[in-house]
Amino acid sequence: MAKKIKRYLITSALPYVNTVKHLGNLVSSLLPADIYARYLRQRGEEVLAVCGTDDHGTPAEVSALEAGMPVEEFVEQMYMKQKEIYEQFGLSYDLFSRTHTKENFEMTQHLFLKLYENGFIKEKEIQTLYCKNCKRNLPDRFVIGTCPYCKYEHARGDQCENCSKVLDGVDLINPKCIICGKNDTEIKTSKHLFLDLGGLEEEIKAWLNSHKDWPKTTLSIANSWIKEGLKPRCISRDLKWGIPIPLDGYRDKVFYVWFDAPIGYISISMEWAKQQGNPDLWKKFWKDPETYVVNFIGKDNVPFHAITFPATLAGADDGFNLANYIKAFQWLNYEKQKFSSSQKIGIFTDTALQLYPADYWRYYIMKIAPERHDTDFLWTEFRDSINTDLADVLGNFVHRTLTFTNRYFSSDVPPAKNLDKEDKAILAKMEETGKKASKELQKLEFQRTLLLLLDFARECNRYFQLKKPWEDWKNKKHERAATTLNTCLQCCRGLAVLFAPFIPFSAEKIFTYLNLSEKLGKQSWEALDKRIPEGHKICKNPEPIFRKIELEEIVELALEWGGDSVKEVLKQNPHLQDKLAKKKEQTKKEKTTIKKSEGIMTTEQISFKDFQKLDLRVGTIVEVEAIKGANKLLKLIVDIGTEKRQIVAGIAKRYEKDELLGKQIVIVCNLEPATIRGVQSNGMLLAADAAPEISILVPLRKVPNGSKVR
Repeated sequence: MAKKIKRYLITSALPYVNTVKHLGNLVSSLLPADIYARYLRQRGEEVLAVCGTDDHGTPAEVSALEAGMPVEEFVEQMYMKQKEIYEQFGLSYDLFSRTHTKENFEMTQHLFLKLYENGFIKEKEIQTLYCKNCKRNLPDRFVIGTCPYCKYEHARGDQCENCSKVLDGVDLINPKCIICGKNDTEIKTSKHLFLDLGGLEEEIKAWLNSHKDWPKTTLSIANSWIKEGLKPRCISRDLKWGIPIPLDGYRDKVFYVWFDAPIGYISISMEWAKQQGNPDLWKKFWKDPETYVVNFIGKDNVPFHAITFPATLAGADDGFNLANYIKAFQWLNYEKQKFSSSQKIGIFTDTALQLYPADYWRYYIMKIAPERHDTDFLWTEFRDSINTDLADVLGNFVHRTLTFTNRYFSSDVPPAKNLDKEDKAILAKMEETGKKASKELQKLEFQRTLLLLLDFARECNRYFQLKKPWEDWKNKKHERAATTLNTCLQCCRGLAVLFAPFIPFSAEKIFTYLNLSEKLGKQSWEALDKRIPEGHKICKNPEPIFRKIELEEIVELALEWGGDSVKEVLKQNPHLQDKLAKKKEQTKKEKTTIKKSEGIMTTEQISFKDFQKLDLRVGTIVEVEAIKGANKLLKLIVDIGTEKRQIVAGIAKRYEKDELLGKQIVIVCNLEPATIRGVQSNGMLLAADAAPEISILVPLRKVPNGSKVR
């Protein structure tokens, strides 16, 4: 009998806090978790989606050392940076927190002590690497060397990035200290604590065998561990940064990052419950068997989610639910190479947002999501997908429908009378697509779902071309044109509902253009028969939803970031080579000019009293509007707490509207008002100007609107 589902708990692998993540991280766990959560919320399900940064372990320490910052300060800064990036991507977690919290300290120590009481913690001496030059232990990522399995020369001391084998530093061939770069190491012995996986093997094996419907990626990796026989896994480290071990003889050590990181799912849920004013609320998601738990991870995280974390929960025997489904993704590669945070290969999430709107990336990487095998990000395919699928198919249909409705029916939704077989067929196709797509997404099939949605968008275009409402209007068949456009408007609404989990910003824009007040996030795929009423007013001046990407842009980006996919493009378009060379030379000249003109600081000094005359305050951008005839200018409405200020800023070429909404900025409040292109500006935002680059100054942490900058 199928398990009754009351609610859903969704987790995605906690991204290491050490650096900004690349698109491979986004597609393997963060984005699919968001899409699934959005879909379930549209169905009216009770959902808790949690994630956060993985703050502990050597990755954070190493990166803090490289940055020359105290580790706690570095981690705080990187947590805020990652959080902001994911918000800009539209990731809709109920809480995105971190593992360096009071809740995670308490829950990790609690589960450890339960394991200890139940006899699943073992002690033994092990060999560890020690750098004689730095005079320190080298656990995990403090050491790099050649993998003994695949011979990859940049394997880390915790896991090989190439073959995903879990390692110890002493396993590496020719190990080197990452701090000094020398291989002046020796092996020492040290007493450590181990999770007795062997004692829990039968329980974990039975649990895995009860989930034959899981992806092959998940099951093959997990079962390979079972086949080899589960061995005790070390869960302590000779480090200062981490969660202290609450056991005499080990209080100078901390837990291995992969012991406390998955427990972070629980502690973040506890934080969320406190924020709801009900500290015990988390328990119904973690301890009620009628909750359905889904983990989204990359294949390198399978051992920790399918073996060690469930073993921790099972061994602690404290009533926690184990995962009902573990969706593991293969690798997303970058132009036939592996994405790599450590080696800076590929496009990273912060850069991606600077280049194109979030929905462009969300759509493309889910279209090529590595659900069954490794896939490749290719610049040429990225451009084709945005231009063809989004601009030509989805965007074109919506824009034409809105444009003709405005032109022929003065922005009123026209009446639909005497629906013929084609009208009925496209509306039936919409409802059928909702039901089919819903079944696919319930099975966590993201690519198949997206293909169904795109197929329906193509059908909408075919319907529009078949019905030719412009000809009906020209031939005085106004009733027929009205019925066609009414039908198309219903399909526009349906497309917005269906695409909302995948491209939420664009779907919301469609709803805005349709002037619908209902909440898009509450519209179920399986209830697409709801109709926009006759006479309803739509937006009068809709803009195209998607901007096409020029070929030159893609070639330039591939040349800058690396990518062989454009080589054939350059062969076929030799004129681009000359054009890009001239552009590069011009940019070089501009940078030289900047250095000459701005490299010398002014020697004129002002008094502190003069500086205090500036009224600098933090405000939140609540509205963004383009200024007609001024392609560099935007009109911003900024909430500064006591009032809303209108300012004009020359940042239109650098920032998209959606990128600015909700962002906190710093503005000069007591600047004399000015009229720019006929629009009054009552203040000025602060930005770093390194033409052609512009970067708005933003607070590191969110503060109340109106806060003074001193």
